[in-house]
Parts: sequence; C-alpha cells; structure tokens
Amino acid sequence: MKLRFAPSPTGLIHVGNARQAIANALYARRHGGTFQLRIDDTDRERSRDEYVDALHTDLAWLGITWDETFRQSDRLDRYAAAIETLKASGRLYPCFESEQELASKREARIRMRKPPIYDRAMLRMTAEQRAQAEANGKVPYWRFRLSDRTVAWDDMVMGRSQVKLQSISDPVLVRADGTVLYTLASVVDDMETGVTHVLRGEDHLTNTGVQIDIAEALGGKVGQFAFAHLPLLLDEAGGKLSKRFDGLSIRALRQDGIDPVAIVSYLARLGSADDPAPLSFDDLAASYDVRRVSRSAARFDMRQLLALNRRVMHQMPFGAIRDRLPEGATEAFWMAVRGNVDMVSELRHWWDVVGGVIVPPVQDDEGAYLLQALALLPPEPWDAQTWKDWTTAVRDATGRSGKSVFHPLRVALTGEEKGPEMRDLLPLMGHDRVAERLRIAAR
Repeated sequence: MKLRFAPSPTGLIHVGNARQAIANALYARRHGGTFQLRIDDTDRERSRDEYVDALHTDLAWLGITWDETFRQSDRLDRYAAAIETLKASGRLYPCFESEQELASKREARIRMRKPPIYDRAMLRMTAEQRAQAEANGKVPYWRFRLSDRTVAWDDMVMGRSQVKLQSISDPVLVRADGTVLYTLASVVDDMETGVTHVLRGEDHLTNTGVQIDIAEALGGKVGQFAFAHLPLLLDEAGGKLSKRFDGLSIRALRQDGIDPVAIVSYLARLGSADDPAPLSFDDLAASYDVRRVSRSAARFDMRQLLALNRRVMHQMPFGAIRDRLPEGATEAFWMAVRGNVDMVSELRHWWDVVGGVIVPPVQDDEGAYLLQALALLPPEPWDAQTWKDWTTAVRDATGRSGKSVFHPLRVALTGEEKGPEMRDLLPLMGHDRVAERLRIAAR
C-alpha cells in the first residue's frame, strides 16, 4: 500500500489540505503502508521554494513524516514520454482556438440550451489546416480525448461513484508553452511510483473520473487505484471555509499558540463518527478508518479546536512545554496556570501576572477594603495555605463573605475576573508585588 499527499507550493498549508495530509499519513501508518510527499510544482509562475520549505516545516511540526518525496519539476522527462504515448495513440490532439473563440462557443451552446462543453472541432482539422495554422504563427495546446463512457468506482467515503465522461469537456493536458498540467502529471506519478490509494478532497470527484480514463489510456489496469474523497470543510455557520483559509493556515495556528496534537487530533476525526480526543499520532493511527468519515460536509469550529487544545494543555507535563514558556518560567508556574489557558500565547500574560509588571484597574468603591486587606497581608514565606489563611483573616475582620471577599482581591492582583487558583498564584507573586498592586488598585 502506498499513499501520497501532493500539495502545490503556491502558499502556506491550511487546515483543508492539512486534513488531507493527516488522513493519508494516518491511513498509511494504520496499514503499514508507504507515505509519499509529492511537491506538485509544475506551475512555474506560482510555485515558490519558500513555500516548499514552509510545507516541510509545518508538516514536521504536526508530527507528519514521509517515507519518500520528490518534485514534479524533476520528472518532466517522464511526462514528456507519456505525452508522446498519448499522441501516438490519437488520444491527445492539438487545438488552436483562442480563449475568446472558446468563450464564444460556450455562449453559443448555452443559447441553444446545450451543455457548454468543448465541441471537439479540432478533431476534424485536416493536416493541411493544421499546417496552415502553424504557418500563421499559432502554437497548439493539447487536449485529451475522453472515452464515451461512464467511469465508476467504489469510493471509500462516498460509496458508489460515477462520472459521465460524455458530459465533460476534453481536458487540456499540455499548454501551448509545452508545460504539462496536473491532470496528467499526477496520473503519471501515481502509476510510476506505485501509489495504490488516493485520499483527497471531494472537489476532485470529477477529476478522478477523468484521471482513471487517462491512466487506462496509458496502460493502467482497471481498478488500479482505490479512492476516498473527503467532504469539503465549512465554517461554523455552514459557509465555505475556503474564503477564510488565509487565517487558518497551520503557520497562523502555530503562532496563535495551538498545539500540534490538538490540530491533528481534531482534523483526524472531524466529520467522522468518532469524537475528537487529544491522542498521539500512533494512537490516532491505530483506530483510523476513512470509511467512518461522513459523506456530508464537515464544519470546522474554532471553538471546538480551542476546547481540544485546552484539554491537550491540561495534560501536558512541564518537560513537554518548557521550551515554549516565557524565559524564567518554572514548573510551579506551569502547574498553576495550565488548567486555565487555551493557547500557549496566553502564557505570557500569566507570567507577567506572577513575575512581571501589570497595572491593575483602580477599584474606587473597594479602596478601603483593599487597604484593610493589605494591612492583614501575612509575612513570607508563603505556600499554598497562605491564600486561605489571608482571606479568612480578611473575612473575619471585615464581616464580608463569599465573592465580596475574593473577587476584589483577584482583580487587584491579576487584573482578571477569572483565572488560575489564587492559592497557587499568590506564592509565585511574592509579598512586595502583591502589596504594590493592592496600593495601586486602592487609589
């Protein structure tokens, strides 16, 4: 078994294609197969080396490793050989129409209430007409003549699927400048590198029918590939997530402080019958079954991802987070705050709370109370019992009870309405810092 993930290096990897990478990597791991990373960089104008580097970095950060990798730009000779094979068999034919001519043809067919597909006019061109066109400076692009049949396969997600090739325009496989398009290059790569299973997005369903026809024209076996098409992702409101992909790149989520375990765990089970849970890659692979993915579009909910990220962080030991903590942060600090943060990016604030400088809000109505609490502040050393002892003394002295005892003190010391347990934060702050903040808030 061999699976592949084949991104184009034209931008940063986002949650949509990361989901496909995760699905392929997990399926390969589950079944002891090979996982191939293929860089589809035949689009020379848009492909960038910096995006290839970013792709490698982001996949590695997610914990995805690959057994083999290559760039399509290094295999141009193999595509050229396939092109000659298809030309020799008559399945690849030259076309000379301009974009304007094609647009005019489509409009005419629509007016006649016919499907706006290519009319194969160039198949009727004589050798003399072609020679004349080339003598006039025209350079052909090349279309693949589709079979007049319906291609069908048993999709591991969508079930029995079919594409009526008669209702599709013959695809362009070679541009006028000689560059090969993905539709052909992908088939050649899959056939020659031994790919057995293709897991990709639902938007490739029609393309799959076309590529099966191309593969068989190149000598491939019927049913050579197994396919699984993952439904597209929607946003929380059911709209197209693609419009928001720029803000949902793996790089952006990483910078926001989302843990890779949360991302992989969430995307691995999104839209399936299995509830997301913070699991290691191996644990996810052990139970991964693409057939449990629903045929319906899945909704990517950032709130669910944050909730899962919170669970990941709650369970994370100090050694696993040490390098991402603010400089100087201790294990005691991490144990105190890890239950109250959704993302790593929030840790900077809580480190400032216990070991840095914050300006608490002035509580005009509580000034006298805060100064009274300051007078009752016990001397150091402090431990986990200090908060209880102090607030008990404050309660007895002021006659207050419940929230009216604790809330003004929390706001004065942390600047927040909620947060980690004060019994854990207080010893980390120290007497002088606590006293200063009480004075500021009491002004």
